[in-house]
Amino acid sequence: MMEKRIELEMRGKKAADIKELILDNCRSTTIVGLTDEFTNLQSLSLINVGLTSLKGFPKLPNLRKLELSDNRIPKGLGFLESCPKLTHLNLSGNKIKDLDTLEPLKNLKHLKNVDLFNNEATTLENYREQVFKMIPNLKYLDGFDEQDGEAEEDSDADEEVNGNDDDSEEDEEEGDEDGDGGEEEDEEGSSEGEEEDVGLGAVYSENLDDMSDEGDYEAGEEEDEDEVVEEEEEEEGVEEGGAGQSANADVSRGKKRKLEEGEEEN
Repeated sequence: MMEKRIELEMRGKKAADIKELILDNCRSTTIVGLTDEFTNLQSLSLINVGLTSLKGFPKLPNLRKLELSDNRIPKGLGFLESCPKLTHLNLSGNKIKDLDTLEPLKNLKHLKNVDLFNNEATTLENYREQVFKMIPNLKYLDGFDEQDGEAEEDSDADEEVNGNDDDSEEDEEEGDEDGDGGEEEDEEGSSEGEEEDVGLGAVYSENLDDMSDEGDYEAGEEEDEDEVVEEEEEEEGVEEGGAGQSANADVSRGKKRKLEEGEEEN
């Protein structure tokens, strides 16, 4: 079970490239599948696995933080001496009953934070005083210093040691590049859009000009037709007027002749 979980967490990477392993709840009574090949491992979490022994714990020269809470470990902390850079060790919720079990921890020169909460050993008389005396470099025990001051956040403990950090940085860089490309595409798209708008505007303006020219042309034709009609009407009026004048002239001539004939008879 632990071996499969380790393989899953590695995600195809080499053991030497892994900086953090989280194997919580994988259920195993012993350490299986965790080897000395994890030379750059800095953080290891084995919470609620069911461990009853640390036998077979590998040499991890760069391990700084180890989570072993909520297991069933009664002793055998000497196996952790293979992790010389260990600074934080969480053993809360285990089966440690006496302080002698903690003796091997004094050999970890960088160990400064230990959590033994919910172990039977914490109920012993002068427990805190004896543990601080046993581990000279210890700064915090169960979340408090020797003067019962609450532990401060440690930048080293909170330092991100995820083996996928490099990948995330690469992904961010690729994301930035993609973002820049997107901006360029947006700019190209906007310029094309502007060109299309200009082109359509020009077409519309040309069509409007053509329509206005046609309107002017049709209006001009109508005016010309009106002028022709008016001229024709005027000509017809002139002709009618001339005919009337000639008829009047004929009547006056007839009257004049009758008068002349009457005078001759007299």
